[in-house]
Amino acid sequence: MPEGDTVWQAARRLHTALAGKVLTRSDLRVPKYATADLTGRAVLDVTPRGKHLLTRVEGGLTLHSHLRMDGSWKVYANDQRWTGGPAHQIRAVLGTDDRTAVGYRLPVLELLRTSEEERAVGHLGPDLLGPDWDPERALANLLADPARSLGEALLDQRNLAGIGNVYKCELCFLLGATPWLPVGALPADRAAKLPVLAQRLLEVNRDRPTRVTTGRRGQDLFVYGRARHPCLRCGTPVRVADQGDGSRERPTYWCPSCQTGPAPAPGSPAARRVRSHPAV
Repeated sequence: MPEGDTVWQAARRLHTALAGKVLTRSDLRVPKYATADLTGRAVLDVTPRGKHLLTRVEGGLTLHSHLRMDGSWKVYANDQRWTGGPAHQIRAVLGTDDRTAVGYRLPVLELLRTSEEERAVGHLGPDLLGPDWDPERALANLLADPARSLGEALLDQRNLAGIGNVYKCELCFLLGATPWLPVGALPADRAAKLPVLAQRLLEVNRDRPTRVTTGRRGQDLFVYGRARHPCLRCGTPVRVADQGDGSRERPTYWCPSCQTGPAPAPGSPAARRVRSHPAV
């Protein structure tokens, strides 16, 4: 699923394919921008901001997109068949003389004035892979609501930008805390290293095709997606339950032996609901 490292990779692919080139094709397949035409304008750069993508073009315009769960940008040679999904899932097409970028299943697509980008991304906290990364500010943001669960605080992009459900679970494991532990209850020494550890995980994975948090060949992740499999550290079966703020539930994985703190009891509604989730 797209997280900060995935979005960073998408931005790099788009920037390599489009930046410095004039658009010869522009097709934005959302009603509000169906008549917008960017052809004849050069692409200046493609920049990631947390989980957001900002494609800047001549004339002071920015195409803002967000991948969320299922979105993707694919880049094709102009004689290559598009294979990212059926045609009705295409939301954007940007073409040059030799490459075409196709945006599939983009839940957010809007054309902004570049001077107004803050309207789309100004609410974000420090970007884990961006030039504005500030670990002290990120930690202060996380601790501002000490009663909030660690998992939900990590997912809140207003605190720090780039962490999704996979890194949430893996970070909590590495910190030895369950995702339901109030963030203010995290021991001070572990809290101090949280932002640095989060940034390191995304940074080492931004150039990898497969996300790895363990450093072990063939065993990529400690807990995410490993429900009922033995913990790689202690052998205890990894557990899974839903965690969410009410607007959306996310399957959350943890080791009940290696991680301390509150967690849903086996057989609880959260644990039962997750059984039918496709990520399990």
